Amino acid sequence: DHQKADWVSIHKQICQLLIPIRTSLPCPPTERERKHGTEQLLRRQKYIIDVASSTAREFVWAGKHEEARPAALHALRFSIEVYGSDSLQLVPAYLLLAEASTGAGHLPEASKYLSQAEWIVLRTPDCSAAVQYKLHRSLGLFCAAQGNLEKALFHLANDVYLAGSTFGLKSIETSGGYFHMANIFLRQNKMDIANSLYTEV
Repeated sequence: DHQKADWVSIHKQICQLLIPIRTSLPCPPTERERKHGTEQLLRRQKYIIDVASSTAREFVWAGKHEEARPAALHALRFSIEVYGSDSLQLVPAYLLLAEASTGAGHLPEASKYLSQAEWIVLRTPDCSAAVQYKLHRSLGLFCAAQGNLEKALFHLANDVYLAGSTFGLKSIETSGGYFHMANIFLRQNKMDIANSLYTEV
């Protein structure tokens, strides 16, 4: 079942790309050839990260969260290979995995991925607001899925603040935070606030 899910999600798309990455070749004789081989490997790995991430995102947007998980896992695995296990570059993959896991109802797994992303962000003092707002949005959506609406609003308010300070209050990035806050106010039957935020969106 796991192999079938992996094949449908992403493996079918990247199978041929994995062959040159996973096949060990004899060591090239010259330094120049070794450098070229290393650069090629890195380009292939980054390409797989992009393909896996965009495929997972498409599944999430289509509401196919279970299908998104294997693709998001591949994005994370290759991100770790390329950037290391504690790089800020891993945060998008962790957030994607958390969103897919939350949507699929695997809340303990989602919590684990969010904790990893949060830990990396906290350990990176110069982390940009563009990364931080995405983390707060993911935390807000996770709290909403848990039913903790007040905590969800706290994180989404941080999302709006950080996105607004980076991209402007009238930006598409900020409107996502408004939209998710409106959904929560709607769940709380606070129709005036919800409608005001939907109008803002």
